[in-house]
Amino acid sequence: MSVPRRLRLGMVGGGDGAFIGSVHRIAARLDDCYELVAASLSSNAERAAASAAGLRLDPARSYAEYRDMARAEAARPDGIDAVAIVTPNYLHAPMATAFLEAGIHVICDKPLAISLAEGVALASLARERGKVFALTHVYAGYPMVRHARAMVAAGEIGEVRLVQVEYPQDWLAEPANQSEEYQRDNWHNDPLRAGPNGCLGDIGSHAYHLAGYVSGMLPNEILAELHAFTPGRRLDDHVQVMLRYANGARGMLWSSQMATGCENGLRLRVYGTKAALSFEQENPNELWLTPQGGSAQRLTRGRVRSAAADAATRVPSGHPEGYLEAFAQLYRDAAARIHASDAAQAVPELTLGMPDVDDGVAGLKFMDAAMESNRQGSRWIRLAE
Repeated sequence: MSVPRRLRLGMVGGGDGAFIGSVHRIAARLDDCYELVAASLSSNAERAAASAAGLRLDPARSYAEYRDMARAEAARPDGIDAVAIVTPNYLHAPMATAFLEAGIHVICDKPLAISLAEGVALASLARERGKVFALTHVYAGYPMVRHARAMVAAGEIGEVRLVQVEYPQDWLAEPANQSEEYQRDNWHNDPLRAGPNGCLGDIGSHAYHLAGYVSGMLPNEILAELHAFTPGRRLDDHVQVMLRYANGARGMLWSSQMATGCENGLRLRVYGTKAALSFEQENPNELWLTPQGGSAQRLTRGRVRSAAADAATRVPSGHPEGYLEAFAQLYRDAAARIHASDAAQAVPELTLGMPDVDDGVAGLKFMDAAMESNRQGSRWIRLAE
């Protein structure tokens, strides 16, 4: 997918020392679709200016207040086309609202917001203003994930019966990350900044999106348990959920940040009436297909032939692509959509795999239902329509 010109990109959050900010900047530049020209990298003016200087930004386009940035950039003839929001969760909705109201496209880190009401309002505003709203569920950018999605949609594994997804990490199992000081200072344990859940919104949302993205289905009922193993944690660090689907399929979702020895073990298995698919994020260039009664087949990126995978592939087979390239794919999808939107053209077909604001709303519905099920002693709960 080629684009007519580099888009002028702004960023809110992601200043010096912020992991996810640098990931977004690398992703935005990888396919040469964007140029970072403005930012509000900190609410502290001095820190914002220092971070902007480190990125060689024009000092006049470094802002300490995101609302000032939205107004100023919207008024400039060379103002930003899109903004990347890479802040703690509680700021996603107010920041996205400010930029949408200023007529600026949005690329937002997940989760979309900290409440379903905020998410629904954002989706409505994005449609009203006619702006692209990309949500960076990064694992949807992997070529083999897109190939799996295309295989399921084409009926190659038959009707889906079972969906199993897990996302274990161990970073909260580290003694240093269980200390009282860490629990007090880390925003992931602060309901005011992280929202009403922890592990559920942090990585459970990724697992839920991936399961729905590949299977093409979202559950209509769930039963959930949220738990905090870590003393002093105010939010969950472990989640397990049972899933029921309208077609009779069943599923399970497990996400934990207390899974000793696990680095970033996102894994998806989808079982159909004809075959099964298995994908592991730590080996993203492989997809396993096992036909009923047959032998497992290892499908590799660069060797599979599908438009969905080819469009997300940058280097020849045998040369690994991974997390940064998957992130870049979402930025490339967003760039193509933004150019089409600004030219009043149809959505490019190859960008239909880009997670958007509606995916964010679906995730918030899942999180709402999971929390309600947990509050009711892990009872079955219907998801909001």
